[in-house]
Amino acid sequence: MNMEEAITLLEEHEYKVTERRKVILAFFANDEKYKTAKSLYAHMEKLYPGISYDTVYRNLRLYHELGILEKTVLQAEKHYRMKCAEHHHHHFICNICGRTKELNICPMDLEQIRSTLARCEIDDHKFEVYGLCPTCKSA
Repeated sequence: MNMEEAITLLEEHEYKVTERRKVILAFFANDEKYKTAKSLYAHMEKLYPGISYDTVYRNLRLYHELGILEKTVLQAEKHYRMKCAEHHHHHFICNICGRTKELNICPMDLEQIRSTLARCEIDDHKFEVYGLCPTCKSA
């Protein structure tokens, strides 16, 4: 997902595309790692003194619901990043810096899962591997 796609998605769902919303999108679009709501708030506070946590969290929730942002939990805290390309893949995520590396393998047997959960409708799945990236490992 890039900025233009995200803005189009907001417009399609009839949300206002404000300057603040564009700044939030740019914060995530310029980096391929997971970031915390706190880091976004600190970034926004510099640009918009007095901005509320509510505004930040409300937009994070909206972007996640619309499929603009992906969410994961690292060190008991929610982290977000721009949604990846549409092809099927999973991620390695660094526990310290949040950097990600795409894994083009899928260890899940969806047919077995579907047969085990025969009465359920499976929408999606997620597989993440956590550890330390080379930079954080050598630090």
